[in-house]
Amino acid sequence: MMKGKIAVTPRSLSQGGHPALAPLEQAGYELIFPAPGQQPSLEQLAQVLPDCVGYLAGVEPIPAEVLKQCPHLKVISRNGVGVDNIDLEAARASGIVVEKAAGSNARGVAELAIALMLAGLRSIPWSDKQLKAGKWDRQQGIEIRGRTLGVIGCGQIGKDVVDIALGLGMKARAYDLYPDPVFAPQGDFAFVSLPELLGQADIISLHAPPSGQPLIDAGAINQMKEGAFLVNTARAGLVDEAALLAALDNGKLRGFATDVFASEPPELTSLLQHYRVIITPHIGGFTEESIARATETAVSNLLRVMG
Repeated sequence: MMKGKIAVTPRSLSQGGHPALAPLEQAGYELIFPAPGQQPSLEQLAQVLPDCVGYLAGVEPIPAEVLKQCPHLKVISRNGVGVDNIDLEAARASGIVVEKAAGSNARGVAELAIALMLAGLRSIPWSDKQLKAGKWDRQQGIEIRGRTLGVIGCGQIGKDVVDIALGLGMKARAYDLYPDPVFAPQGDFAFVSLPELLGQADIISLHAPPSGQPLIDAGAINQMKEGAFLVNTARAGLVDEAALLAALDNGKLRGFATDVFASEPPELTSLLQHYRVIITPHIGGFTEESIARATETAVSNLLRVMG
């Protein structure tokens, strides 16, 4: 006997067939895929969610107007750590439990952050574009060993970034509102204040939660070293785009790399099209291993809440 319907919307899962989803079907639930391979629209969610008891959700907006139409929905289970796309107050008011897959995609995001640093410091995307256009041109890069990495937000992702950076011979400084006193990796590492980090770091990697105001604004950029490189694999709202564009134009920053955007797909602004900017389509957690871990956790959370 079917226990109910569960909507599955993450793009990495929404075409069905992922083995980590099998326990849901084995438990007697019917899986619904509103927008296979795509981020669902509000209209698509409104069509299917009112009949669902569970929701394995991606990064799509989930506003109150949708949640109010879902009398049977017991739980929204994210296959990631971010829940700022969900109207949490509306969920609580409707008695809907919100779960997240904490730490499941940390390694994938951390490795991408490091990859973006290396790509930026050696102008790899720019060089590839030039050579494919028939131009033999080069930009001098810098080596990463001995450089200081500043990590803003030292949760599990930030810790993984620090560990990899130390392994590459970097120094690492971290700023966190609640620094973990147990985290003491081998190598040149210390927790510091935000002004200290901004002033010391050659490369800054953002791993902080959403903030009401950008953490990286004109004031923060002015405190950075000349030629610093900034990486954002956390939230688009952490940076002031106008201030960042000005800093790239005047040479204050060597470059910027981001995997996160205010909307997906993003509007190709002057910042995103800048030749000193590297952009990737939200692929931080889009690895075989991260998807499997996140899905297993999200499925486990669904089954636990729904009993």
